[in-house]
Amino acid sequence: QVQLVESGGGRVQAGGSLRLSCEVSGLPFADHFMGWFRQPPGKEREFVASITHAGTHTFYSDPVRGRFTISKDNAKNTVYLQMNNLQPADTAVYYCNADYYQPPSARGAGPYWGQGTQVTVSS
Repeated sequence: QVQLVESGGGRVQAGGSLRLSCEVSGLPFADHFMGWFRQPPGKEREFVASITHAGTHTFYSDPVRGRFTISKDNAKNTVYLQMNNLQPADTAVYYCNADYYQPPSARGAGPYWGQGTQVTVSS
């Protein structure tokens, strides 16, 4: 059974930082591309960042580039999202995603999702 379990969400003030984690089980993690998406209140889910299976290449959406960093620890079956200089517009439920064939992106996501973790940024 494939499981993706996010953690690390919470409430912070604008300018603060959070690090999200997503621990994966039930699939060959080192062979999978990983990504993060988010769903702001009342909006559709959107792409945030992704990383290649070996962790050598990363991709970001324009709103988070330069503030967020995705990383992957294949020894721990975990993908991270370090979020700095958080703004109220970053308030959303954040989901991790796994894809065997290509990095998750705005064009599409893999079939495996976590349950989400809430991030709330106050001004």
